[in-house]
Amino acid sequence: MKSLVITVGMVSLTLAIFGCSEPLTTREKGAVIGTVGGAAAGGIIGSAVGHPAAGAAVGGALGLGTGALIGDRLQAVEKKQTDLDQQIKDNEVELQRQRQEIEKLKSQSKER
Repeated sequence: MKSLVITVGMVSLTLAIFGCSEPLTTREKGAVIGTVGGAAAGGIIGSAVGHPAAGAAVGGALGLGTGALIGDRLQAVEKKQTDLDQQIKDNEVELQRQRQEIEKLKSQSKER
């Protein structure tokens, strides 16, 4: 019975992951990795004391929370990096525009 519950849970998790229409965010990836890792570690620890299913459930829940927190932080860093990259591109465009303006002014001043 326990193996049936675990199997159904793993199949449901797999379908949920691969059934998404959009790519997983970093937060979601962290949550999935944390859940799987936590459940595995909890199952191993739980089997040592005679309760593998309870250990897997507790480990999975703790892993889910931890993975989501870590994934959220990584996602925030990625967003900040994307914003900085966009700012750099905008600055490069403005710099190029100003260089062209300087060259235009130089040309006009030589013509006079």
